[in-house]
Amino acid sequence: MKKLLRNRTVLAAIAVGCALIICFIALPAYNAAAGKEVTVVRVTENINKGTRITKDMIQDVKVGGYNLPDNVLKTDSDVIGKYAAASLQPEDYILSTKVSDQAPDVGLSGLNGVKQAVSVTIPSLAAGLSGKLEPGDIIELYVADYGDAKSTLKPAELQYVKLLAATTDKGVDSTTEQKKEDSKSDDNMPSTLTVLASPTQVEKLVDYNSNGKLHAALVYRGSETNVQKFLALEDQYLASHQNTDSAPAQGTVTGGTGNGK
Repeated sequence: MKKLLRNRTVLAAIAVGCALIICFIALPAYNAAAGKEVTVVRVTENINKGTRITKDMIQDVKVGGYNLPDNVLKTDSDVIGKYAAASLQPEDYILSTKVSDQAPDVGLSGLNGVKQAVSVTIPSLAAGLSGKLEPGDIIELYVADYGDAKSTLKPAELQYVKLLAATTDKGVDSTTEQKKEDSKSDDNMPSTLTVLASPTQVEKLVDYNSNGKLHAALVYRGSETNVQKFLALEDQYLASHQNTDSAPAQGTVTGGTGNGK
């Protein structure tokens, strides 16, 4: 009987000791960790995979530091200018595994049969905006020296086109990081542009590429939401003219003739 009482006393003492440890050591440590705030980067709008992240897509917020992943990104410089390696939603924290220095090949892997990817040649450094174009840009394509009349055209069908890649003559996609590392090398200068295009646009691009010289102008660089707005405008134009015998260009800038939109 005395032995049983001694065992109970020991167990009670252990239980009391554990309770004291929890109350005076573990719980305060937990509360301190949970109450400690850290600054992290949070998403403010939908960001599709492959989108180049800009300042307006993210914000710095203070959150409790307890149980945060070790690889959560905490400064704008860790995020801005990089590409989303996965789709991100508003209120998401950005992890280092969710961004990449290079644009994923989402333009090609995301094709669904409605639009196609097509590459065209640019004749000079200037024709590709001096190597400053980036995947995800909305560009407008002009045509120089087209046909026998050597006309310069501004095709309505190519007013808003999404750039998927700018590629060097060695078959390497030219990236912002590569340009920073070797800004004086001609090896990083693109010689072809790969764009997302409808079948109608592909037909025009093949013609213009074979019978003229294509030049790109940057229209927009920024959030994927606005990129889609530009593409929707172009789709509306193409849909409204799909049953008409439209001219090959929105207008002829020099030489030849052309019809407007």
